[in-house]
Amino acid sequence: MTAATSFSGIQACVFDAYGTLFDVHSAVARHRQRLGDSADALSALWRNKQLEYSWLRSLMGRHADFWQVTREALKYACDTFAIEDDALIDDLLNAYLRLACYPEVPDTLRRLRQQGMKLAILSNGSPEMLKAALDSAGLTDLLDACLSVEDVGIYKPAPQVYQLAVDRLQVPAGAISFQSSNSWDAAGAASFGFRVAWINRFGQRRDRLPAGPHAELTDLQGFPALLGL
Repeated sequence: MTAATSFSGIQACVFDAYGTLFDVHSAVARHRQRLGDSADALSALWRNKQLEYSWLRSLMGRHADFWQVTREALKYACDTFAIEDDALIDDLLNAYLRLACYPEVPDTLRRLRQQGMKLAILSNGSPEMLKAALDSAGLTDLLDACLSVEDVGIYKPAPQVYQLAVDRLQVPAGAISFQSSNSWDAAGAASFGFRVAWINRFGQRRDRLPAGPHAELTDLQGFPALLGL
């Protein structure tokens, strides 16, 4: 099956937020001068620990919202780089509420919306975090729904998270296209039954997991064409 046929009959487009629509490294970029040479390494560690903690909490049955997970991951990263400046740590955390969206995102969402597609975010983020990021980027009015794992109390790639999109949008899984920059998230969504476009912004290798994406793009600019729009 080709990518073109894989994405026929799509009725709704659902997007991961962090790393897919929003640049997770833009928080550290705002304070690069204050962090010096450790900025990029700290940002990478912060992101890795953020994801690791979400998975570990899910396995442990000890859910906490993504704001707490993000804060704890940042503190771990700052401890690693011996950063004890409380004001800087607070500024980094608050910058996560105003992440920059990738440049092609607004136009892509507008094009899809003009073609009558249902559009939604499905994210690990807490509702408050997602609202702040969407409002800051001016994307709020382009979406039909903003779905958070807080409704089920477990993080992606748990199947019940992906079920949120089916239930809220009233569209069967096979008619939903899911887009994520995270290979593990793409695999989880494909395993659930979505048609999946992996937005491989960082040139990563595909994970060796039970399912995988139906198409791979380097950004969202070419996504409407994948749907024949």
